[in-house]
Parts: sequence; C-alpha cells; structure tokens
Amino acid sequence: MTDPIVQIQDVHKSFGVLEVLKGISFDVSVGEVVCLLGPSGSGKTTLVRCINHLETINEGRILVDGEMMGYREKGDQLKELSVKKIAEQRQRTGMVFQRFNLFPHMTALENVCCGPVRVQNRPRREVETEAMEYLSRVGLASKATNYPGQLSGGQQQRVAIARALAMKPKVLLFDEPTSALDPETVGEVLEVMKSVAKAGMTMVVVTHEMGFAREVADRVIMMDRGVVIESATSEEFFNAPKNERTRAFLRGIA
Repeated sequence: MTDPIVQIQDVHKSFGVLEVLKGISFDVSVGEVVCLLGPSGSGKTTLVRCINHLETINEGRILVDGEMMGYREKGDQLKELSVKKIAEQRQRTGMVFQRFNLFPHMTALENVCCGPVRVQNRPRREVETEAMEYLSRVGLASKATNYPGQLSGGQQQRVAIARALAMKPKVLLFDEPTSALDPETVGEVLEVMKSVAKAGMTMVVVTHEMGFAREVADRVIMMDRGVVIESATSEEFFNAPKNERTRAFLRGIA
C-alpha cells in the first residue's frame, strides 16, 4: 500500500451525553478498500460521516489528502472552517448514502451532472459526455432520461454511485449502500462496487454484506461500542479473528 490518503487520529464524537466514538485511529492508503463492520450502534455510520465533516468531531483529527477536514489549528485549539471551504474539501470525498438521495425532479443524467456543473463550475457539454460514461460504467446508459421514480432501488443506487464518481473524488465513502434495497437488487449494486474497487478507487465501506467484505476488502475493521476492536486483512479477519467479540459477531451472522 502507498501513503495514507485518509488519516483518522484519536477521534471522539458525542451526541449530548452519549459518546459514540471513543478514540478511533486508523489510516487508509491510496487504492485500499476498507470495510467497517460491527453491530448496530457501534459508531460505523457516525465515523464515515465524520470523514467528510457531515458530522463534527469533539476531539482528534481527520485528514484527507494531507489536509485536516473541517478545521484549522489555532494555537492548541481547533477552529471550524467556513462553509465554503468545507464544501471545497468535501469534493475529495464522494458519499453514497443508504437511501440514494437523488433529486427526484432531475433525470438520472441530470443527477450525475449536477455536482460537476454547479459545484465545480465545469462546462455542461463536457460534463454530460463524462456523465454518460459514468452511467455506462454502472450499466444505466439506457436510463439516462429516466427520473428516480421510474427506476428501481438498485438502479437509483447505481445512479448515486455514478454521481459520486462524477465528482472525481480521492475517496468514496459508502454508508450501508445496500441496506434499503430489495434482496434481488442487492447483487447488481455490489457488482458495481466491486468494479469500482478493481479500478483502483480508495473506498471506505460501512456494510453488513459479509460476502462483499470477504471478497473485496483489503482490510476489515471491526467496531463495537465506539472503539476499534479488530483490524486485519479480509482473510485473517474471516478465517482467524483474534477478538472473541469478533468471533461472536461472525457466528451470529453465519
């Protein structure tokens, strides 16, 4: 692996009196696929949302491509950046949500074009050409003029992946991207994710899809109650987990 593109350093996050993240630290290298596993409430989604500053952190540091996300250091304190600067930083991290978050009044093509045109101020004609390439990549070129309401859940999620890719991010973040899908459409989304991983995209994936994690992840990180309890290669994690809580988790989903 190469130098880290994401650095998570002693990150703490609380919601009121509830401490959700309790000192999380790990790096993600360029081109690496890291899957975050763990029971509900373990802090996985909160952590991935902290990476692109959709959630603020209480302590620690998160760096993407060498720059601290959301904050600047002033003496021994952190000061939150301006909304404009945070928006610029977020362009380095594409996000794929559980429930697609497509604009319902825009076609698939328009959804994919929206970010590059409106946020990056790129020429529409150039962006549309690239957007069609991304829709082709996820197998939906024929649905370019369809609106989200005319697409299945799996198709909508594939458009969401194309939309994230169109921003040309350094890292793709996935928050349980198949959890809202019907069982028959899960496979088509996972196949697209596999192809994106094979193309060399750095990915941090919150998932309950054990087959995907086993096949695609370079590293699996197990979280429980706001801490990392195990970090290992996919083979080591599934074949020889060291932590008893990990072993119990894997027995429970077998």
